[in-house]
Amino acid sequence: MGKPKIYIDGKEGTTGLQIYDRLAAREDIELLLIDEDRRKDTEERRKYLNESDLVFLCLPDAAAVEAVSLIENDHTRVIDCSTAHRVAEGWAYGFPELSQLHRSMIQESKRVSNPGCHATGFISIVYPLVAMGVLPSDTPLSCFSLTGYSGGGKKMIAQYEQDNRPSTFSSPALYGLLQNHKHLPEMKVRCGLSVPPVFVPIVDDYYKGMAATVPFQMSQLKGVSSLGKVWEKLHDFYVQTSGVEGAVRVAGDPTDAETGIDNGFKIYANQWSGRDTLSLIVTGNDGQFTVTALFDNLGKGASGAAVQNMNLMLGFEETAGLNL
Repeated sequence: MGKPKIYIDGKEGTTGLQIYDRLAAREDIELLLIDEDRRKDTEERRKYLNESDLVFLCLPDAAAVEAVSLIENDHTRVIDCSTAHRVAEGWAYGFPELSQLHRSMIQESKRVSNPGCHATGFISIVYPLVAMGVLPSDTPLSCFSLTGYSGGGKKMIAQYEQDNRPSTFSSPALYGLLQNHKHLPEMKVRCGLSVPPVFVPIVDDYYKGMAATVPFQMSQLKGVSSLGKVWEKLHDFYVQTSGVEGAVRVAGDPTDAETGIDNGFKIYANQWSGRDTLSLIVTGNDGQFTVTALFDNLGKGASGAAVQNMNLMLGFEETAGLNL
């Protein structure tokens, strides 16, 4: 059997370019590259979509739906990086660390939806707690998530990097204030919550990196009454589902005398820029605490996750081509 043929529909966008960067030097796949002047030609795209063994869709939602409709065979496998199919029936959710079932569904599926960046942070924190029975599914939750401006794609990047930009761009900007952010449905559905969280996304004046934080009262949890136990639950969950060296890791025990967190500790949202891993950081005390997911919005929050899903679908080593 020859090398699998891979096509990136929407390679010119931020996510598509990042996927291409991760795949260009690999010798175990064959990248199909459409002529630049025909990349929006429907019939030419149809040809590439059907010639490929696996396709990445790095497109707006409507265009991603159209692209799926252009596939006329039963062998082309799809990873959709848009929002279009993240809660759709028949699509596996591309977050393998959530359970062995999630991982096996990705491996076996022909249709995989790649998680959203903010949703990745929230779900990495909340899903395990709900799945372990520690957090009731009807618990009212909130989340604030800080991202670099690359998360807004080429248009936002151009706005932030233009000459004579508004002075307000040098400060954090809260958005999605009507509680209608496009990641909210998957945050609710994929965590099995009965109510959506109150979600505050924030974009700031740096290129990439994300820190998504969920605050808790210890009284909201069942069977857990200490910060150290919260850390232990999350740590053990991810070791069991993906291993200590997986793409999702839980940072050191915050109550450890030698490695614990003191009052001078800070979390910088771009700290893991350029990496394809996600780190969960537990901070606080036995009464109130936060869990922060720290990762690259273009890495585990987008392109890194997509390549990881491709590896699983094609039988490669799960983290091949990733920067861990």
